[in-house]
Amino acid sequence: MAFDPSNGFVASSDVPGLADELMPIFDVEQVQLQFSIAADFVSAQTANNVLILALSNGRILRIDLNKPEDIDDIDLPKKPTEVGVIRRMFLDPTASHLIICTSQGENYYLHSQSRHPRPLARLRGVSIESIAWNPSLPTASTREILIGASDGNVYEGYIEHSTEFYRKEEKYLKALHKLPDGPVTGLWVDTLPGAGTDTRRIVISTQSRLFHLVGKVGKTDGSGSIYSKLFEAEQPVVHELPRSTAATAAASDLVISPDTLQDTNRPHDGEVNERVFAWLSSHGIYHGNLLLSPFTSELGNKVFNEAQLLPRALLTTPETGRAGSRRMTASNDYINAIALTHWHIISLIGDRVVAANRLTGEIVYDQVILNQGQKAIGLCVDIQKNTYWLFTSQEIFEIVPRDEDRDIWKIMLKLKKFDAAMKHAHTPAQKDAVAMASGDFLLSKGQYIEAAGVYGKSSKPFEEVALAFIDHSQPDALRKYLLGKLSTFKKSHIMQRQMIASWLIEIFMAKLNSLDDTIITRAELSETLNPTQTKEQLDAVRAEYQEFVNRHKSDLDRKTVYAVIGSHGREEELLYYADAINDYNFVLSYWVQRERWSDALRVLQRQTDPEVFYSYSTVLMTHVASELVDILMRQANLEPRNLIPALLEYDRNYKGPLSQNQAIRYLLYVVNQLQSTDSAVHNTLVSIYASHPSTTKDESALLSYLESQGDEPRFDPDFALRLCIQHHRVLSCAHIYTSMGQYLQAVQLALAHDEVDLAIIVAERAHSNPPLRKKLWLAVAKKVISQSNGIKTAIDFLRRCDLLKIEDLIPFFPDFVVIDDFKEEICSALEEYSRNIDSLRREMDESAATAANIKVDIAALDQRYAIVEPGEKCYVCSLPLLSRQFFVFPCQHAFHSDCLGKRVLEQAGPGKAKRIKECQVQISKGLVNGRKREEMIAELDGLVGEACILCSEYAVKRIDEPFVKENEDKEEWAL
Repeated sequence: MAFDPSNGFVASSDVPGLADELMPIFDVEQVQLQFSIAADFVSAQTANNVLILALSNGRILRIDLNKPEDIDDIDLPKKPTEVGVIRRMFLDPTASHLIICTSQGENYYLHSQSRHPRPLARLRGVSIESIAWNPSLPTASTREILIGASDGNVYEGYIEHSTEFYRKEEKYLKALHKLPDGPVTGLWVDTLPGAGTDTRRIVISTQSRLFHLVGKVGKTDGSGSIYSKLFEAEQPVVHELPRSTAATAAASDLVISPDTLQDTNRPHDGEVNERVFAWLSSHGIYHGNLLLSPFTSELGNKVFNEAQLLPRALLTTPETGRAGSRRMTASNDYINAIALTHWHIISLIGDRVVAANRLTGEIVYDQVILNQGQKAIGLCVDIQKNTYWLFTSQEIFEIVPRDEDRDIWKIMLKLKKFDAAMKHAHTPAQKDAVAMASGDFLLSKGQYIEAAGVYGKSSKPFEEVALAFIDHSQPDALRKYLLGKLSTFKKSHIMQRQMIASWLIEIFMAKLNSLDDTIITRAELSETLNPTQTKEQLDAVRAEYQEFVNRHKSDLDRKTVYAVIGSHGREEELLYYADAINDYNFVLSYWVQRERWSDALRVLQRQTDPEVFYSYSTVLMTHVASELVDILMRQANLEPRNLIPALLEYDRNYKGPLSQNQAIRYLLYVVNQLQSTDSAVHNTLVSIYASHPSTTKDESALLSYLESQGDEPRFDPDFALRLCIQHHRVLSCAHIYTSMGQYLQAVQLALAHDEVDLAIIVAERAHSNPPLRKKLWLAVAKKVISQSNGIKTAIDFLRRCDLLKIEDLIPFFPDFVVIDDFKEEICSALEEYSRNIDSLRREMDESAATAANIKVDIAALDQRYAIVEPGEKCYVCSLPLLSRQFFVFPCQHAFHSDCLGKRVLEQAGPGKAKRIKECQVQISKGLVNGRKREEMIAELDGLVGEACILCSEYAVKRIDEPFVKENEDKEEWAL
């Protein structure tokens, strides 16, 4: 296998980032000042990216490090000669509140929105050594703060910024407690998450003792002390130095670790991180975690019991070979100042900066920073922005940590704190080393399940881990290990993933069988599990198997899994796998083979693949037809013709009533609801209807369907007719014949089966064809007369049709019938004939009179005339009409003969125009003479003068012609 540095199997010197690990963890960089210094620095503070510098001339420089070019230059209200030089300053974490203390006991307050320090009258004469800011970090006012003085007093104060000259800055100042130890060198107040906002923890340090108090404070209304209640009700837990060794000359300080910066590239688990405290004393640096529980005085004992001492001698004695050591310097007795980073303690010892890992005490940085004669004025920490600063009287240095938690995982690993080591391991190689060490440790302790979970994420050889669990008979641990290992392989490692997944199937089946056997025999699986617990474990393992199948079904080979699970006889697991991979054919086949129809239907109703329904419809229609049809009717993507074989097979074996036939039910749904036009579907429905035995007595269902099809049936009429004839469905046959227009065949069929009434109904349907209707009625009459015993029946039948006469029925009577039996009908017929003859005679007389009138009208036409005025013009050429031969029409339009002829030729049809031209040619060239010429002239006049070209059909044909032609002046039509 080729090495991949990203998979975390082994470490290599070529791994990116290794060069950074060889760099020092800390670096001290001198800050290049962009402004001139008028006096030496005497004090400095930094918070929230704001730097405050106090000069010996009483001036204060406030610098926003985000905009270092903008510097606020602030003066104290009085000169240093009056109030003394600035001794120290205190800046809250938000950089909103600054308290300035002078050497003569004058104290001033400066808000971040102000450039004018205000004197604190109530604190005049109080030499402030430490301040504990309010945990809520307010910005408008300080709210309740604790102030430690050099005389051992602890005060509570409330300072509020005001622009009014006469109003004091302090709302109140109250002395809470006095310590006999001397100056209060450090104060810290915080809240305990989960204990309520009224529970506070207070840590107080002096040169010889460290105090820890936990309790509830009073109401915070801003008008009075809230810490009095806590100091009165609670006794502090004290950590004290031996008095014989306490040295008052040594520096003393209490520092707290900065806020934890959340790495956006790493997941945040939501837990509240504990801060770390460090107390500088003559013995060294006493440090530990500020634990967050319990919320009682026992918290102090727990904090102090877990704290450790970093001896002064370890830090104050320089050693050759320390990181960054530049030169040997004389040993200093005491540490001047300390600061806390997240994992290290930074100490200022003379001209050296020393950094020690607070977990191991190992010195990771020892560097001489200051020049000969230089003296540092302090170490400052911006606890919100995690920056660290060293100040001298004229220079500023920034202590820059570089990936300071790079080795924390190693330290945690040595301490066997594997969870913490994994949390601080950044690279895959580091995480892998932690996982292997953690797994080995757990395996040695017999914690196989826990070891399996860790090994699954490590690069420890697969065969080594697997054999270790097998040798120790730990199938559960092996299962967990394989599950974890499977998740580490990439999708491209198909073979590895498939092999492990198949092995897990075998392990799951063996485990389930073992648990089943235990439950069946009611024996105990182990000394710790009873049968009830075994049942719970069985459910848990089965749920784990199902989750595994759902997650890794793409890694499993179908045939292998079927073979493995089948060999163990695990029906439920087999079907669950098949269902998970959507192998519904397998599941359906499985249930069908076992004739468990309800289970098969339950699987089928979740399907949408039409082929599944086509494959299993035949067998399911045979056994659970009604339920299957319910499912089929909910499927909109089926092709009904593909289900016809199953429906016909079902109908062939069905013996029940027609109303409960499920094949008909489904076909009617397809026809009526889905509006199917497939002739195969309709023919199948007709076939089932026609072949059912109950139709012999009652054809109403079949007839109802046939009638619903109307004049354009979807079924094949010939096919339906053959079926109905085959099964003697007379009514249906007659209906089909009628719908095909074969009335005679329908009547003959009805009469052949003695269905006279049906024949009459069919005969009446031919009402649009009277001759055919009469023929049909005669056929029916012949049948009726042949079946009747007397003339009366024939006479009654005669009255039912208005087309039949008595003479039409006489040929059907027997030869021996006596005329007296229908004498009255014959007389009636003769009288009817007489009336018809009279009517015809009147019509003939009326026709003769009409002919005479027409002759008179024709003779009168020869005498018609029209009056033409002398100046009348031709309607075509506008020349005088009388200038040559012309035509005058009854509409009073008149035209020259040649003008009219031209227009008629233009608008007449091809045949008529051709004839006109022929006549004109023959007449003009003298091709005809005598009588024939006169006849042709008369024909030509008749063709030309047939109709007026302005108001006859000629005018109608010209409706699409425009009024204004292209060669005419359009302006003449303007209104």
